[in-house]
Amino acid sequence: MYSHTTKIRVRYGETDQMGYMYYGNYAQYYEVGRVEMLRSLGMSYSSMEAEGIMMPVLELKCKYIKPAHYDQEITVKTIVNVLPGVRIYFEYELYNEKDELINLGATTLVFVDMKKGKPTNPPENFMKKISAFFN
Repeated sequence: MYSHTTKIRVRYGETDQMGYMYYGNYAQYYEVGRVEMLRSLGMSYSSMEAEGIMMPVLELKCKYIKPAHYDQEITVKTIVNVLPGVRIYFEYELYNEKDELINLGATTLVFVDMKKGKPTNPPENFMKKISAFFN
């Protein structure tokens, strides 16, 4: 298992009239979590794309428990519980400043060969880095 946390402050433009973060913005927070997790492994989406691999989202799940509010600092915990293959599964836990769980999410992404337009195995250098966290 590999997990990584990052913090994001809820901006005014991300909230609705009630001061709650708009429900559609949670997917963007998941993306920030994924990008920062990859960065923590010394990888990036752009480096994978330069190698001819893209990672489109196949599935998104989101469970709202409590609202995130304007100007709160949200902790996004991103977890990979299963060693990736052609697909990679991310889980997300979002916490408010009181360390209360406010949201659960999950995404499934697919490694795709950009030239062939078909699913492919993850890049070897990525697998070397993430495999170290799995027994």
